[in-house]
Amino acid sequence: MRLHTLTVTAFGPFAGTERVDFDALAASGLFLLRGATGAGKTSVLDAVCFALYGEVPGARTRSRLRSDHADPRVLTQVVLEVTLGGRRLEITRLPEQLRPKRRGEGFTPEKAQTLLREYTAGGWQPLSRSHQEAGEEIGRLLGMSRDQFCQVVLLPQGDFARFLRADAGERADLLGRLFDTGRFSRVEEWLAARRRTGEERLRSAQDELRHLVARLDQAAGPAAEPADGWIPAGDAAGDLARQAPAWAAILRSDAAEQLAVAGSALRIAEQAHHARQRQSSAAETLTDRQESHRRALVREAELAAQAPDREADRTRLASARAAAVVESALRLRRSAADAHDAALRRERDAREACGSDRDAPAPQLSGIEQRLRDDLVRLEAAGRAEQRLAGTAAELRRVEAEQRAAEELREEAERQLEALPAQEEQLNRQLSEARQGASRAEQLTTCHQDAEQRLSAARRRDELLVQAHRVEAEAGAHRETAAKARQTWLDLREQRLDGMAAELAGRLHRGDPCPVCGSAEHPAPAQPSGEPVTREVEQAAEAEFRRAETAHRNASERLAALRSEATAAGNTPTDSITAELAGLAAELTAALHAADGLVTAEQGLIRLARQREDHLEQQRTAGARAAVHSDRMESLVLEHDDLTAEVAQARGDAPSVAERAARFRTRIARLAAAATAAREAADAAARLDDARAEAAAAATAAGFATPEAASEAVLPASRQQAVEMRLAAWDSERAAVRTLLDDPVIALAAAQPPADPATAAADLAAATARLRTTAAAEDAARHRLAELRSLGGRLTAHSAALAPALAEHARISRLSQLAAGTSSENRLRMRLESYVLAARLEQVAAAASSRLVRMSGGRYTLVHSDSKVSGNKRAGLSLHVVDAWTGTERDTTTLSGGESFFASLALALGLADVVTDEAGGMPLDTLFIDEGFGTLDEQALEEVLDVLDGLRERDRAVGIVSHVADLRQRIPAQLLVHKTPRGSTLRLSGPDSA
Repeated sequence: MRLHTLTVTAFGPFAGTERVDFDALAASGLFLLRGATGAGKTSVLDAVCFALYGEVPGARTRSRLRSDHADPRVLTQVVLEVTLGGRRLEITRLPEQLRPKRRGEGFTPEKAQTLLREYTAGGWQPLSRSHQEAGEEIGRLLGMSRDQFCQVVLLPQGDFARFLRADAGERADLLGRLFDTGRFSRVEEWLAARRRTGEERLRSAQDELRHLVARLDQAAGPAAEPADGWIPAGDAAGDLARQAPAWAAILRSDAAEQLAVAGSALRIAEQAHHARQRQSSAAETLTDRQESHRRALVREAELAAQAPDREADRTRLASARAAAVVESALRLRRSAADAHDAALRRERDAREACGSDRDAPAPQLSGIEQRLRDDLVRLEAAGRAEQRLAGTAAELRRVEAEQRAAEELREEAERQLEALPAQEEQLNRQLSEARQGASRAEQLTTCHQDAEQRLSAARRRDELLVQAHRVEAEAGAHRETAAKARQTWLDLREQRLDGMAAELAGRLHRGDPCPVCGSAEHPAPAQPSGEPVTREVEQAAEAEFRRAETAHRNASERLAALRSEATAAGNTPTDSITAELAGLAAELTAALHAADGLVTAEQGLIRLARQREDHLEQQRTAGARAAVHSDRMESLVLEHDDLTAEVAQARGDAPSVAERAARFRTRIARLAAAATAAREAADAAARLDDARAEAAAAATAAGFATPEAASEAVLPASRQQAVEMRLAAWDSERAAVRTLLDDPVIALAAAQPPADPATAAADLAAATARLRTTAAAEDAARHRLAELRSLGGRLTAHSAALAPALAEHARISRLSQLAAGTSSENRLRMRLESYVLAARLEQVAAAASSRLVRMSGGRYTLVHSDSKVSGNKRAGLSLHVVDAWTGTERDTTTLSGGESFFASLALALGLADVVTDEAGGMPLDTLFIDEGFGTLDEQALEEVLDVLDGLRERDRAVGIVSHVADLRQRIPAQLLVHKTPRGSTLRLSGPDSA
């Protein structure tokens, strides 16, 4: 970390904006922050800490960051330009504070703000405005918390020995962050997690082994060798893995023997079962054949009793088959009779509809129809004339309406033309008035602008006079201050001149020549009469007088300039110009209002000209259209009269020609239907006579006396099919019964004694039960052997896989306990991270001792101690101091105040060296030491400064905050904090500056 610039505004004791160029201040490697008590030296360090972390060290809070001397309108702000991790950043922070309200009186809270920027090849680039994001990025680059930063970089008042006297836990926390030893803690956690995982895996493996052993015991059955006698009672997973496979092999051998015995019993039972099955089947077959012979004899007797009925069915079926030849002729006769009856009904209905013509013969009906059709043709021509007559009347009404509309349109155009001259006259008057108003508005606009300029100048003159009054008061105050300062300077000069001899005498030394008389002896040097006035005091008074005189001269010049500018603005009162401007504004408004009608009047005249042309065109068009409609009306009237006479003649007594034509069409249709029905009735009578003759001839040919006899013999198809099926079934069944009785096998069975199937079935059931029992036993033995083989294979594989897992767990467990410091092999009982931190602390102690030896005059060195400690405290992070004068090693808490200061300073510098040299560590290029040098004697101070001066070799800058006067002469680069009643200021200063 290297600081470049710091800019503070309204922060702590600094009322204005103060800037510190650390690049220039720290160029020599060692610089001094000095100033009076309470001036704000520590506030510079607070500002650095606030910029980095948003907080200040110690118990100070954000609420006290704002300067009480600052202007309320100026916001508190800190800007720090710093290099972190090789990146140049600019950090801007504003704390939460009160600011004046923009409207009204009082104050309102202003939220805290943070801006983080980075300098790249393209200039400053914004990174974040978020407090959290900026804080995380800065914290990541610094690698330290605020408290750790204050311990290592900002050593505040009374807190030098905090790290020196810290316990092991606090040192471990700080060193762990600085040296990034969290990875070793993660290694400890990783090993512990691996150990716990291994233990869990071993427990699971042992549980699985026990589960497999239990399943083997269960699968082997109660006859197996019990496993409880040799299974280990504890967690000896290795013993269990070695013994269980041998026991599983014994179980498999026993199960194989049991399966062989069960297989032999199953084969014997199967042979007995097959013999009983054959016996039972033979008894059932003999019983079935004997029963079939008995049923055949009974059925033969029943069929013989049904023989007469079957003969009657055969006779009826023969008559029905003969009548089937006549059936089609009979069906035609019935169809012809039905058609003849229907034709007679249609003829009767059609003649009834003909009215007076109903009794006319069929040929006469056709003649009447033809005459009516000729009359209908003439009526249809008259109907078209009737339709034309209706269209002519409608067109006549339409043309008459259009003629009236054209006349009205022409009259309306004439009325509009008569009204146009009056409108033109009115618009011309408006146009004249508007042009006059526009001209007046232009004149008033120029006057109004001139008045506005004069009013602005008058207001500026009033402001200048107010400023001049204030500057005049300031000039008077500066004049009085300059007079007082001049008098003070003259008084001090006179006192200095009066005490010049004493001053010269004060510079004399034994053996040195006197600058006045040249003598090397000074028997009676002059003594000061009072408080001596030095040259620096006189110069400061003179400088104060020059500053006051310059301020008075500047105020007088500003006063003259203000009065000159106010005189140039004239002496017209502001109220008078304001009243004049108001009058001009009212007149301008009225003139503009009058000029508003200019465009309206011009547009109105243009619109009237267009309307005149439109009305004239409308008048001409309407007149021409009315003449055309008049001619059309005359031709339509003539045509309407001719069509009226023609339609009246054709209509007769009917309401219309169309109605009379409709009557003719109805009568023609009825006559045509009656003639058609008469012809169809005659045709149906002829077809009926033919069908009757054909039916009589077919009945005679089939052997029937009359067609009616043949009709009675006809059977429906369903009844005929039922008779045929009944006869076929009777014949088939009688043949089957005869075949069965003639079978020699059935006859031989019938001759044998009755069979006993019940006894054979009982013997078969007993054999089946024995077979089922032996099969179940054999199947159980086979499944038992398969289960034992499967479980034995899994048990063997699991036992084989457990051996490397046991070895790995033993190795991981040993490493985990060793890293955690709980193993007996870890002599110091130190954790891995503590061991690494102890090595780093040993490096820090060695680096610190090289400076502590010089600071303590060769007396003290710091050593790292890895001795055990009591209780739960960490071992390996203790620090002791070795006293070369006594040869003893003791705790660092026994050092005195001054010894603790340079010991802790050496430790902090050594820590910074080790962190900088550590790969991946955060370089600490800037270190601040706040007080503590007052506890050192002159020799110790000289040795400490020699050590600090040697830091230049490592390009590190150290800032010392101190009141010690000797440091002003020893450290050339200084930052002076000067306090005044109006707030403190900062400036670079040399050793001779006041």
